[in-house]
Amino acid sequence: MRFGLPAGLAALALGLLVAVVPAPTVAAPPAPAPAVAAAPAQFAHPGVLNSRAQLDFVRSKVQAGQQPWKPAFDAMLASRYGSLSRTPKPRAVVECGSYSNPNNGCTEEREDAIAAYSHALAWYITGDAKYAKKSIELMDAWSATIKDHTNSNAPLQSGWAGSTWPRAAEIIKHTYAGGWANRTRFATMLREVYLPEVINGKPNSNGNWELIMMDAAVGISVHLDDRASYDKAMGIYLGRVPAYFYLASDGAQPVYPPRSGIDTRSELIGYWHDQSTFVDGLAQETCRDFGHTGMGIAATMHVAETSRIQGRDLYPQFKDRFRHALGFHAKYELGEPVPSWLCGGSLTKGIGPATEVGYNALHTRLGVTMENTRRLTEGRRPAGTENHFEAWETLTHADNPN
Repeated sequence: MRFGLPAGLAALALGLLVAVVPAPTVAAPPAPAPAVAAAPAQFAHPGVLNSRAQLDFVRSKVQAGQQPWKPAFDAMLASRYGSLSRTPKPRAVVECGSYSNPNNGCTEEREDAIAAYSHALAWYITGDAKYAKKSIELMDAWSATIKDHTNSNAPLQSGWAGSTWPRAAEIIKHTYAGGWANRTRFATMLREVYLPEVINGKPNSNGNWELIMMDAAVGISVHLDDRASYDKAMGIYLGRVPAYFYLASDGAQPVYPPRSGIDTRSELIGYWHDQSTFVDGLAQETCRDFGHTGMGIAATMHVAETSRIQGRDLYPQFKDRFRHALGFHAKYELGEPVPSWLCGGSLTKGIGPATEVGYNALHTRLGVTMENTRRLTEGRRPAGTENHFEAWETLTHADNPN
């Protein structure tokens, strides 16, 4: 994939009858640096995307054969990720270029990580040790082999796989009593191979990069009980979220992306893919395509979910930003006509399975009415995986009150 900045910086022509936000005469100052969310004194485990209480809820629903959890579980096991005959394909060096060209181990790494997570979930839900052993086999194969990521997509690839591995590892390490002899080696892999690639973010790339990288950095930090890395990743995340999803309360234009060097309105419009009219819920990559925007949404919700498990609930703080972002994209994904002022009147849809975690957090737990997001989320259940880092979120988060 290619994730560079757009070449053009010209504003789009605005359609008639649209309330246009006038350009300020001077560039708005960058937003102040956000306060860092301190790591908890003691991390909760399992605590990456899924808590023990959430997993217990899922297990009870699957074992009772209830909708939508049992069909979601069956779909996971029936997928290639749930196959007990899967053979891991680790590489010492994973080389990933733009648009995954070259693709030397990129697909295999991402998909083995998803498979390890799938089997970890299957273990917890069924109690059958064969699934735990398969998850361990996959994690061990990679921790014994991988040394580096190279080429232009190395940070993003590390984010995709690095966000998924600790979800699997948390479940196995903290719930499986059968033993995991190489768990220290796996932790060393996370610390030495993945964390250095993601912990500093990627301020000049499209925002989904940094959000995915922080998804990985936060999850890895939890698994390693690394408070310093957790604090650093959370600080980057808290600065990136307002710079990725716009709210009218931000002012006449979106927040400048922290640490990026983008500090004029014309540069900002170019960074927002030439969109110059800003409305609640618009994302930095909306006019690029919904696929990458969906990845940004999913990563944002993953971090918020992990933060909540670790003792700081970010959903009340970001409630309006999140609900507008989900609802704005849901209505166009559902087929609402695209106005001429939005992305030149044309959107590239395909948001993927990105809405389940956020919808559950805002609607089930906070009671927010989100009709478009509800229709999209429920209409596509059970959500599967987009084969990168979003996986089985109907199973884990649908109507989950915990």
